[in-house]
Amino acid sequence: QVQLVESGGGLVQAGDSLRPSCAASGRAFSIFNMGWFRQPPGKAREFVAAIKWISGSTYYADSVKDRFTISRNNAKNTLYLEMSSLKPEDAAVYYCAAGSINKRLWAGDEASYWGQGTQVTVSS
Repeated sequence: QVQLVESGGGLVQAGDSLRPSCAASGRAFSIFNMGWFRQPPGKAREFVAAIKWISGSTYYADSVKDRFTISRNNAKNTLYLEMSSLKPEDAAVYYCAAGSINKRLWAGDEASYWGQGTQVTVSS
């Protein structure tokens, strides 16, 4: 079992930066592919970014490419999402997710574990 707890959301202005983090506990953090998803108000949850356990390769949704950076610190069991040049359309609840190494979170495979989410609000 894996527990995921997000933090670091908040209210920012358009153009600002924010870095939510996700603390993992339970099974060894480093053996999972990890990802960030978001759910805007009134919309379905969508993929944002993911990182592979083995290679460290990263994947991004087109809407956040070149603005967001996903990273992980296995020693601290923590996943990060560095968000810059934030736009009002980035406002959402951001969820951390984990899946086994054969789960392609960036390609629609369902994650095995989810955090409770952290709210990001971007004012224009």
